Amino acid sequence: MSGYDSCVRVWAVATHATSLAQLKNGSSPDDPRGKSETMSFFRICHGSRVQFFFSPMSDNPPHKLIIAIDGPAGAGKSTIASRLARKLGYINLESGAMYRALGLKAIEWDVSFEDEPALVKLAHDSRIQLEPTLTGNRVLLDGRDVSERVREPDVTDAASRVSVHPKVREWMVARQQEMGAGGGIVMEGRDIGTKVFPDADVKIFLDADPVVREQRRLRQQNVRDASGGATAAELRERDRRDRTRAASPLVAAPDALILDSSSLSEDEVLQRVEEVVKNKIDL
Repeated sequence: MSGYDSCVRVWAVATHATSLAQLKNGSSPDDPRGKSETMSFFRICHGSRVQFFFSPMSDNPPHKLIIAIDGPAGAGKSTIASRLARKLGYINLESGAMYRALGLKAIEWDVSFEDEPALVKLAHDSRIQLEPTLTGNRVLLDGRDVSERVREPDVTDAASRVSVHPKVREWMVARQQEMGAGGGIVMEGRDIGTKVFPDADVKIFLDADPVVREQRRLRQQNVRDASGGATAAELRERDRRDRTRAASPLVAAPDALILDSSSLSEDEVLQRVEEVVKNKIDL
């Protein structure tokens, strides 16, 4: 099997509206001194080295951090990770999208969620591409845009079920480590700070009361009436699987900042995360 068959490609156009220097000195995102575009291209293939092409902002570009944001479904990880990455001029990578893509392919190929060897083979034979955009990750599976399909309930459930297998997670973790090896990323998921990047520069564990998370998910999916109960039940079952699986269970890293967003606005959460990043830059 060629490396191409297990390739994960990430293409991003990142606008440095707020660079690390701007975050450090508190200047406005609209400050023309920080207006610059860079284009970053990753091509990560199994068995091959990571290639990273980057046009530096200056002769002495700042150290690019690896920022891990973990937490359960509905805690606000994706939104915060996306906004933080835009402010830093970093690439935002949603690790869960990779599991969703594999779950979708398992559905399409009628592969049992319980058959670990078959799922691992399916992963090796798949081409999963993440294309970070200003509004989130665009997900391509074997060349098809499945960004909307992977958000549907059956695929969400499939992703949770395929992710419990140690060998599947081992394959995914290796790919994610390759994707973020050069830094300059905000990666969100459930085991980024504990397994994927245990030495990440910044670790955030974003949580919220289960009832609050259920309400957020219902609003996000515009769900009402009887179907709301089913969505809430699915979220609770996903929590159970995430927290009790043998391989990389959902748990905060010992050195992570734990943020309870139950009573915080999106802007307040982002502000607290930015303070942690700023402190790391100031070191």
